[in-house]
Amino acid sequence: MKTIDKKLITDLIEQAKVSPRKRAHYNIHPHLDENVHRLCIAVEPGSYVRPHRHLDPKKWELLVILKGKIDVLIFNDNKEVSERYQLDAKGDIRGMEIEAGAWHTFVSMEEGSVVMEVKQGPYSYPPEKDSCQWAPREGEKDAVEFEAWFKKAKVGDKAP
Repeated sequence: MKTIDKKLITDLIEQAKVSPRKRAHYNIHPHLDENVHRLCIAVEPGSYVRPHRHLDPKKWELLVILKGKIDVLIFNDNKEVSERYQLDAKGDIRGMEIEAGAWHTFVSMEEGSVVMEVKQGPYSYPPEKDSCQWAPREGEKDAVEFEAWFKKAKVGDKAP
């Protein structure tokens, strides 16, 4: 039996704070070839998640906030924010399912944020065509500016 308890959440947050990526994962699923992946992700402000989609193979993604706040941005094919949602552990929206093939990213809006992610497996490294070519890769020079833009971008705004 695996539980998601206060200690796990606290430990993940501490790991994320010292991680160069400002993220830490805890896989609930035992193997990457499982049909359904379940994991908790601690994500600190400053963590950059390159916009991507799950089209090849086509997969949906469920996000449920456990602590803190993250904003989820959905993009259209013209680099514009078409939808924006705040998942807030104390707010109105606590979870959402992102449809298969939708361009998306999320950004931490508060220190100590933890989200649970559920998506179809098995794991396969996302092909480059499923990452937004207009957005920098993680670790590239412009990633810091993009993460800051994600925090303030509104529906209708076009990515830099």
